[in-house]
Amino acid sequence: MTGKDVPGLTEAASAIPPGTKINVTFLGNEDLDMRVAAAKAVADLGFVPVPHISARRLASQAQLEEFLVRLGEVGATDRVFAVGGDPSEPEGPYPDSLSVIRSGLLQEHGVREVSIAGYPEGHPDIATDELWRHLEDKAAALREQGLDAVILTQFAFDTDPVTAWIEEVRARGIDAQIRIGTPGPAGIKRLIGFARRFGVGANAMIVKKYGFSLTNLIGTAGPDRFVSDLSAMLAERPASGDVKLHFYTFGGLLATAEWVQQYSASQSAAPGS
Repeated sequence: MTGKDVPGLTEAASAIPPGTKINVTFLGNEDLDMRVAAAKAVADLGFVPVPHISARRLASQAQLEEFLVRLGEVGATDRVFAVGGDPSEPEGPYPDSLSVIRSGLLQEHGVREVSIAGYPEGHPDIATDELWRHLEDKAAALREQGLDAVILTQFAFDTDPVTAWIEEVRARGIDAQIRIGTPGPAGIKRLIGFARRFGVGANAMIVKKYGFSLTNLIGTAGPDRFVSDLSAMLAERPASGDVKLHFYTFGGLLATAEWVQQYSASQSAAPGS
């Protein structure tokens, strides 16, 4: 959710299981008060806030510390998501999320778990070998500080690169929980727009496998097939370790929460479940 999504969260609250982790973004067009208010709303409604810390958007160490102090005042510092962020040039002393982690400030302010970014299909602006080096360095830095790590991935439409990437993560000795990003049900045009923006594979063959067609962009698409296929593939790969889902709510919090309810119910009712 963003800082503007508090009404949407309130609307969806009854459809979301208590204790669910809900990420709160760090957007350039939102201010400190909005971010903190959103994190507080998450906690007040019985969920677990995971505020984002956008390294390149931080103008100073003081700004990072102020953010962490304010989050602590509303009980929202246990878990954070440290990410580089969109600006091409850092606005302050933190060029990437690793520099935020290595500052030691997260630990000082009571953070116990840090989510870090994973890119199963790569990043449009970062070389693949650099992505792997950063992932290894961040996992090692968190381990050295005694902080729990979670790898939170970009969303995907194709299970094949996702499962191959999970295998590579484990082969590199990283045993952190992985949360695979998947979009909740949303308009097809909207999904394609986000895919292009973030460098996610979305050619005709991939999206057909996911469950929609590029020749008909009317309507919505949900992750039913992706989630079912990924679950089956991981069941055949016990070495994949702890893998869960993270839903990107492009179509709204309520629509995503209701989809999860319906999908879970259908799986429980399936023969042999």
